[in-house]
Amino acid sequence: MNIYEQQASNRRTTAVILAAFVAFFLLLGLGFDYFYFNFNPSSQPRMEMNSDGFYEAQRQGASSKVPFGTLFSLLAGLGLAANSMFNGKAMVLRSTMARRALQSSSDKERQFLNVVREMATASGLPAPEAYVVPDPDLNAFATGMSPDSSVIAVTEGLLSSLNREELQAVVAHEMSHIRNYDMRLMTVMAALLGAVALLSDFAGRSMRYGGRGSAYGGSRSSGGSNKKGGAALLFFAIWLVAIILAPLLSRMLAMAISRQREFLADASAAELTRNPLALIAALEKIRRAVMPTNAVDNGVAHMCIADPRGSLIEEKLGFTADLLATHPPMEKRILALKVMAYQAANPQAA
Repeated sequence: MNIYEQQASNRRTTAVILAAFVAFFLLLGLGFDYFYFNFNPSSQPRMEMNSDGFYEAQRQGASSKVPFGTLFSLLAGLGLAANSMFNGKAMVLRSTMARRALQSSSDKERQFLNVVREMATASGLPAPEAYVVPDPDLNAFATGMSPDSSVIAVTEGLLSSLNREELQAVVAHEMSHIRNYDMRLMTVMAALLGAVALLSDFAGRSMRYGGRGSAYGGSRSSGGSNKKGGAALLFFAIWLVAIILAPLLSRMLAMAISRQREFLADASAAELTRNPLALIAALEKIRRAVMPTNAVDNGVAHMCIADPRGSLIEEKLGFTADLLATHPPMEKRILALKVMAYQAANPQAA
């Protein structure tokens, strides 16, 4: 897949993910309307005779014809996603306490700025802004919605630990995320994860107080009503499962997308630098630094070049590790780069 196909693929993936989250917001809001506000736009009044002998329209309970919960859920989710597109870069930098890299600060920061300009030239993109995160761990990430407004940030620990070639390889990795529009996908994903967690928590808390009406309760005299009650019970079960599992499932989706993007960025970085051995050396140093990147929270974890939690889940293989890790195993990433460098996995094949 070439660069243009990769960009088109990421745009399609972003659209699909946004559609999936919109569908979830609609499901969450509709369930809230149905079970809490007794939403029933097709409800018909029941005619009963009053004390004067005239028939009056009577309803069996208070119901709403306007889906307030659905509208609120959809607008809240889309609002948070739109906010991430306009303010996501600033929010990420603020959350990590990153500061601008300065020519006058230190030799390492001057080197970092020079490397960023070099890799921007190699990739044919505008030079992104360079930031430094005040953390002794070794990590880096890119953010922004387009190559014209992108940022590459590295930790102080990474600047002090890597030589120039290794730093160049890490910057090329992050530049590849920018070139492939990975950072747009990851920034929007971070905002949507927050929206899912917020709305799920709100819906769960509201259930403690019970609904004002019951969508499947009340008197049911006909067979048709019993069928409707059974359908409502099924919908309630689906809605309840969505509330409980949505934060976990959405985070697992973000992790899966992040793992795929990391392999592609490693390959693109080797292509830009023509030096996969430098990225191998950088990843080896990052791998040995197992302390957590405290300046980076879980919402930004999938944007980093390595898991900032300092866990060893990346070193494990298998189904469980694939579900829980934000990044593919370092061992697999390094092996793929060695293959690109025409190095064998064992000395005999070398």
